[in-house]
Amino acid sequence: MYKLLVALSLVITSSAMAQSAADLQSLQQQEAVIAPYAKDMIFAPLTEDRLVADSTFTRLFVKALRTPYSFNYPFDSIITVSKLYAPDSSFRIFTWQFERDESYFRQRGAIQMKTKDGSLKLFPLLDASQFTTNPTDSVRSNTNWIGAIYYNIIEKQYQGKKYYTLFGYDDNDFASTRKWVDVLTFDNAGNPHFGGKYFNYPEDSIKPAQPAYRFCLEYKKDARARINYDPEMDMIIFDHLISESNHQSEKYTLIPDGDYEGFKWKDGKWNYVEKVFDFKLEDGQAPIPEPIKDDAGNTNEKILQEQSQKNERRKP
Repeated sequence: MYKLLVALSLVITSSAMAQSAADLQSLQQQEAVIAPYAKDMIFAPLTEDRLVADSTFTRLFVKALRTPYSFNYPFDSIITVSKLYAPDSSFRIFTWQFERDESYFRQRGAIQMKTKDGSLKLFPLLDASQFTTNPTDSVRSNTNWIGAIYYNIIEKQYQGKKYYTLFGYDDNDFASTRKWVDVLTFDNAGNPHFGGKYFNYPEDSIKPAQPAYRFCLEYKKDARARINYDPEMDMIIFDHLISESNHQSEKYTLIPDGDYEGFKWKDGKWNYVEKVFDFKLEDGQAPIPEPIKDDAGNTNEKILQEQSQKNERRKP
């Protein structure tokens, strides 16, 4: 009986491996077809060509994700799409950007959930930025998402609930760039929700007005302000901004001044730290690394910066 069970186990394992190999081959073949569209939707010189490539990419990409157990497939050759796994591997999030012209940028995306049977559970992310004058004013679902291309994700917990903090980039328009920090949670039915009253800071003329359901740094187009999580300090650290023209409310004049602000997670909120260098470090902690490295060295951030430079070169 034991030998029979072992033999049956080997047959089942072999069959599963064969199926996995077939799925892998299918995904590789589909990726080869998809990759040129992923490139053209960002870099094609004509708007209509970018739009067609974006539409074709989305359709083919969703088809590929329907392949059983696609959750673990990396899509490494699709370099114009950010692909981030949650720290607990419960989901991954894809984001990318569509540029109509230098004054109009919108983000696309999807959340792929990990499933036990390898089937596809996908939440499309629909950018509703153009339909609001105050993108920090409310909790949002995947169907009215404030778009960003995410370059980092971290997980925090409070009272047994998981909170995923997302760091994102948005080219915004010809005059300013935005970087977003948004908190993603899932309700009891498994549906995603973006934002909440998670950011505790005093009012000023640069930061979003309270109550802010997500945090934003908006600054001069070529200023390259940074915001990211520093794991050694266990803090969100971001550039302190000042206005070149002494008009703090004009976001397109804001640039970093070499100082840093931050947020520290406590009691289910990101609580403001005015001076990072004055923040009392725990034993063994190093001061803030110089300067926060290219958003944690994320290669997607580098690609997006190159695109921003491309937009700058097109300006008259």
